[in-house]
Amino acid sequence: MTGTTPRRRQSPAVYRRRRIVLLVGLLVIAGVIWLLIAQPWAGAADEKATNDDTSTKQNQTQSLPVPSSGATDAAGSTGGATDGAGTPTPGATPTALPCVASDIAVQAVTSADTYSGDDSPQFTIKLTNNGPDCTLNVGTSGQSFTVTSGDDVWWRSTDCQSEPSDMIVTIAAGQTVSSAAPLAWDRTRSAVGTCADETRPRAPGGGASYNLSVEIGGIPSTQPKQFLLY
Repeated sequence: MTGTTPRRRQSPAVYRRRRIVLLVGLLVIAGVIWLLIAQPWAGAADEKATNDDTSTKQNQTQSLPVPSSGATDAAGSTGGATDGAGTPTPGATPTALPCVASDIAVQAVTSADTYSGDDSPQFTIKLTNNGPDCTLNVGTSGQSFTVTSGDDVWWRSTDCQSEPSDMIVTIAAGQTVSSAAPLAWDRTRSAVGTCADETRPRAPGGGASYNLSVEIGGIPSTQPKQFLLY
């Protein structure tokens, strides 16, 4: 036709660019559709929630309640004081099986190896779960501290204990748990019926050797802890 300009054919480079732009656009659309369907952020949130639950579970059993012994403890109280933050919540329904004694290592701990005449020995319980997750009664009803000198039993925390209570908790595999606060011994001989007696015999010093044994949840300490009184 006269006066009509022939249509110019596009170069191969232009077609290649158009194809690349179209391919990129399709990939972007496919990526958006995959994100909407897969929602990978949901898995990350679930994993974080699981980790938070595990952390909470472990934090719940970081300390043991402290029994009353009829003598003022290190915190200045005779009650079953705890640290508040790491103490398990009583009444929880555990799902693990009861702990096996052979899996639980119980250790008697003293605040020092020697004590002068003005110092009261401070005692704590430390336990480690070397087995799988399990449940144990770590309440004051299941705790006992005993001080002996040779075959002579000088003091038992249970002789004058008041208001003992149960506390069934889950202890995670590999977890170590210790008393929330130390229990003090006033260095006198204990006996049921003498709890209010202020004239109870005082344990001899001068370098005399004594041993602390503990028990929790029916599991005794693996060996006694020796200390000296001066």
